[in-house]
Amino acid sequence: MHPKNTGEDALPLFKAIADYEIEAILISHAHQDHIGTLPLAMRRFPGAQVFLTEPTAEVSSVLLHNSVNVMTRQREEIGEMSYPLFTHREIDRASKRWRRCPLRQRISIVGERAPHREKNALTFEFFDAGHVIGSTGVLLRAEGRTVFYTGDVNFDDQTIMEAAVFPQEKIDVLIMECTRGDQANPEGWSRTREERRLTEALGAAFERDACVLIPVFALGKTQEILAMLHKVRRQARKLSGDFPIYIGGLSSKFTDIYDRRTHSTRRQMSRLKLMRDVAPFILNDETVRDTPVRGGRVYVLSSGMMIPKTLSNVFARRIMENPQHSIFFVGYANPESPAGVLRDAGTGGEVALDPDKAPQRIRCNLEQFQFSAHATREALVAYARKISPKKILLVHGDPEAVEWMRSTLSNELSGSEVIVPAPGVELEL
Repeated sequence: MHPKNTGEDALPLFKAIADYEIEAILISHAHQDHIGTLPLAMRRFPGAQVFLTEPTAEVSSVLLHNSVNVMTRQREEIGEMSYPLFTHREIDRASKRWRRCPLRQRISIVGERAPHREKNALTFEFFDAGHVIGSTGVLLRAEGRTVFYTGDVNFDDQTIMEAAVFPQEKIDVLIMECTRGDQANPEGWSRTREERRLTEALGAAFERDACVLIPVFALGKTQEILAMLHKVRRQARKLSGDFPIYIGGLSSKFTDIYDRRTHSTRRQMSRLKLMRDVAPFILNDETVRDTPVRGGRVYVLSSGMMIPKTLSNVFARRIMENPQHSIFFVGYANPESPAGVLRDAGTGGEVALDPDKAPQRIRCNLEQFQFSAHATREALVAYARKISPKKILLVHGDPEAVEWMRSTLSNELSGSEVIVPAPGVELEL
């Protein structure tokens, strides 16, 4: 589901494959832009089996039920009469048909474990993508050829998630994400150094009795930042004391899933239980408007793009005109999203974070940190170079990001055909 559009404009181009008999739907992970219209796809293609990992299935159920609530509210707020696009009951029925699959196991599209000796059978295999809990890359094998789709991937360890473990074998066709293709990795950057910068910035904010808003995605980024703040609490003497941390209700549900799966997924800090050890307070749509804004507190609120009416957007409008307080950006924000507009305008600028509200002057302190859950462009190029596929398809990135990847890979891999696919156009792989 397109994160910025609504109604029909938010849907995939299902009509482009309407005349095909779809046999299988493979889910890489459970972010809204990847599974937000899964119930519609299952309705349109009732014969298709849906395959995903166990953690992705658990997260998907929570996210899709929340999506129904959001769309129901948007029906009233923005007058989108097609909402909700599906119901709670439809999600419950659909989820019973999901086929939960382990990592690193060849599976046929009828859902059976496939023997390795069958060279020509169509099979798929999930590989840990290191992006969020349950995220995968997907390796397809058929007729002696291989197609690998990275999904959203991270080749570096995060605070909780461990780096991707991807195939190193010969790949014929690589379908690769490009999210950070327009961002060079800063010289000398390291996660340890960035965590130290965050700790120092928190210390400076608390010394002037400021609160700090950190806009995050409810799934993945919330849990990574909570783990990071847990480390800050333990290590930083000048931040002594358990400074209060606030998250949203949806974030708390995903955090519960992370906690339940500490020993059944690849992860760092396996003994850490975020809801128990970090003990965040929970805000909702009502309390985020009424909770007193006090210094020495950290508000880790979704959405990461600060979409209007979300917790981060509402809270930002409460503090952005106060020079005492801070907003810390910790990952990707589409330049056209409210978060991107706010970040790029900078202190002293003027923005309307909600189109229904008047513009506000930015007087709060703004800080940018790099804790992206997506692979650097350098790491993506290195992986492509290592497996040297015959064809590379570039997806999932802003036009500038995709173009940098296309140009770089075309120059460095003369033996590979680099393709930027157009929506709705069929390609012969």
